[in-house]
Amino acid sequence: MKFSKTHEWIKLDQDNTCYMGISNHAQSLLGDVVYVELPKVGTPIVANDTIGVIESVKAASELYSPVNGVVVDINHDAVSNLSLINTSSEDLGWLLKIKLNNVNDLHHLHSLEEYHNNIVSN
Repeated sequence: MKFSKTHEWIKLDQDNTCYMGISNHAQSLLGDVVYVELPKVGTPIVANDTIGVIESVKAASELYSPVNGVVVDINHDAVSNLSLINTSSEDLGWLLKIKLNNVNDLHHLHSLEEYHNNIVSN
């Protein structure tokens, strides 16, 4: 699992596809999620571009793509049961499945340790 500086995570699956969601740290700052807007399946996405919105009782935040690729699936379970994002943000609460343009896009992202030491603690 790799993390972006904007608190999204990516987990490589197979065939250059990966799961994406928000970090546990991000969901704890947001509080109870009440709304998520995600791109549609088939949407091309570009690293660092806004790809959606996540709203909570505390705040609204944009979702950024950590990689270049195409959305191949949306987690309809998380969209219909938003509490999954709060209770399992780095597992069952994944948001998108993305087909990577290039697996090397993952190299600029942070390990869990780097994420906690360099981003969360700052």
